[in-house]
Amino acid sequence: MDKIPSFQKNHDTLAVGLHAQTDANGITTFDLRLKKPNAGDYISPKALHTIEHLMATVLRNSAAKENIVYFGPMGCRTGFYLLTLRMDYAQVLALLKDSIPVALSLDEVPGSRREECGNYLEHDLAGAKKELAAYLAVLENL
Repeated sequence: MDKIPSFQKNHDTLAVGLHAQTDANGITTFDLRLKKPNAGDYISPKALHTIEHLMATVLRNSAAKENIVYFGPMGCRTGFYLLTLRMDYAQVLALLKDSIPVALSLDEVPGSRREECGNYLEHDLAGAKKELAAYLAVLENL
C-alpha cells in the first residue's frame, strides 16, 4: 500500500504550529500541531475530546462555515486536522486566531449531553482551554 501523506512527513522535525499538509480536489488539510511529536507531552484524551467539540462548533458557526469540511483530533494526541474548501494558509491562520478566543469564552462544552455525544462523560473544559490558550499564543507569533 502507498503511504498516506501524513505518514510521509518526518514527525521528528515537525514543530508546534500550523502546517498546510495536503491539497486534493480543492480541499486542503491543515495540521494544527499543538504538541511536538514524540516528545512525551500529549493532549489528554478528555481535553482532546473537548477541544474537538469546542472548535468544531465554533468553526462551523464562523463566517467561514461553508468552507469547513472537517475538524477532528489526531490519534497521536499531538493536534488536530482541519479540512477546508478554498481556503489558503493566511485565511486559516486568521480564522483560528478569531475562533480560538470564542472557544475560550464558552462556559460549557457544546454537544456534551448524553443524547448528543457518544462519550459524554469524557470532557475536560479547563484542560481544553489551557491547551487552546497555549496554542493561540503560538499562532500569534506566526
